[in-house]
Amino acid sequence: MIIIKSQEEIELMRKAGRVNVALFDGLKDYIKPGITTKDIDDFAEEICRSMGARAAEKGYGGFPASVCASVNDEIVHGIPSKDRVLQDGDIISVDFVAELGGYMADSCRTFAVGNISDTARHLMDTAEKAFFEGIKFAKEGYRLYDLSHRVQEVVEAEGFGVIRDYTGHGIGQEMHEDPAVPNYGRAGRGPRLQKGMTLAVEPMIVEKSYLTETLSNDWTVITRDGGLAAHYENTIAVTDGEADILTI
Repeated sequence: MIIIKSQEEIELMRKAGRVNVALFDGLKDYIKPGITTKDIDDFAEEICRSMGARAAEKGYGGFPASVCASVNDEIVHGIPSKDRVLQDGDIISVDFVAELGGYMADSCRTFAVGNISDTARHLMDTAEKAFFEGIKFAKEGYRLYDLSHRVQEVVEAEGFGVIRDYTGHGIGQEMHEDPAVPNYGRAGRGPRLQKGMTLAVEPMIVEKSYLTETLSNDWTVITRDGGLAAHYENTIAVTDGEADILTI
């Protein structure tokens, strides 16, 4: 069941989204060669404490950390560790869900660690571009897969692949609500979008093949062929005009 949010609920989600903004603004200068993914997790915990929020991913389904920190060929659900030291040339996707006042906001950014390759930069830029192109169709009256199709179209035009095994999702008082929001599909399909729907739109894209596998920790998903992965996500509210981005 898709839950339509009131404007008051959307404003509560926007307040949660300010925690996401604070985290990612801070990480722009914090992420550099030599820090660990556990350092990033500790940084997120401190942001939550300072803003009276809760890191909703921690404990979700048994996940042990406040952020997902996915490096290079890791697509999603990388587990922060004091033993994972970032190196010059790495890219890292930090996925974070804040809960504040009973409502949630979900976003992700892929960061460069030091000097990265042209391919890595192109991949990161394409993930972000695909998000903004896709949400041009996050408007009342369009079908959900109009958005999905546009994301796929943008990514594949750049020679990259779109992950099939994981999708975006509805969000609100729960981290994962209906509907699933794929990053691929045929336009004109899926539920008709309505004002008040709130969605986590998150292109997850890869340098090469979209085939995946899950590591033995039962969480971290990697590219099967070792290609790089990038991830760009925001929580949005559907309106009768431009999408309202709640995590920027």
